Order: sequence, then C-alpha cells, then structure tokens
Amino acid sequence: MKAASGMVVSMHYTLTDDSGEVLDSSREGDVFSYLHGHGNIIPGLEKALEGTATGFKSKVTVAPTDGYGEKNPEAVFEAPREHFPPDMPLELGARVYADGPNGPITLTVVKLTDTGAVLDANHPLAGKTLHFDVEIIEVRTATKEEMEHGHVHGEGGHQH
Repeated sequence: MKAASGMVVSMHYTLTDDSGEVLDSSREGDVFSYLHGHGNIIPGLEKALEGTATGFKSKVTVAPTDGYGEKNPEAVFEAPREHFPPDMPLELGARVYADGPNGPITLTVVKLTDTGAVLDANHPLAGKTLHFDVEIIEVRTATKEEMEHGHVHGEGGHQH
C-alpha cells in the first residue's frame, strides 16, 4: 500500500532545525500515525510522503511556507497585566491561552514589560525551515470511523 488520501501512515521521525537541534522525535516512543490527505500534518511533509510505502526512509526539508508559515509581525503585541489572572506569574517563554476568533489560541510570552508582557501568537516553528528524518513503518487503509472523524484512532478505536 502507498500513502494516499484515506490511508493511515505510521512513521518514526526526527525533526531538526537549520542548526541541527532536535526539536521533536518519535524514535524513543510510539510511532506517529496520521490520516493522509486530511491536513493532519504540515503540507510540505504530507506532499513529500505522497505515494511512499512501508520501509521508505528519507530526509525531507520543509520551507516555512509549507510548514507553519512565515512569522507574522502583527501577531506580536503587548498585553497589559490586567488582562492576565492576578495569581498568574508572568515568565519569559511561558505559554498562555486565550479565546481567539476561531477558538482557543496559544501565545508565548516573549518579553516582560513594566506594565505587562509582549505576546507572540505565531506558532513556535513559524518562519523556520524544518528538517525531517522519516521512516515509514506501516501504511494501511483507514477505518470508516477514522474517515468520518478525519483523524487516526488509537488501538481499540475512538479515544478522544
């Protein structure tokens, strides 16, 4: 079987940045599985895996436009202290959550100010070229339930 829309692809991967720093890896744990053709992974990686089969190994480089997008300078803004819960400690690098127009969003504290904090709503990997070292472990047909839900279910079925 080959990776195509409606197939479940299970793989091991290691993700690094331009400097070679490991950002994420499945190699020491369970395989990562996704439903191909349903936007479950970044577009550049999914495109590179189209048509691959069990045993395929490759190094894939994904530009920001095909990954998490370019950094949007308008997504960086200052928020006054009163917009945070009074008991919340503000720390550099902390992740905070807010309601956005399309649901919850995650923001990163990138600077502390005298009156609050500067927040960045960009994905932490926005603007970065991503380097994947991938190995396809299995390709299988998705179940009817997985297709209806648009994502892979774990062993034993629906688990969310």
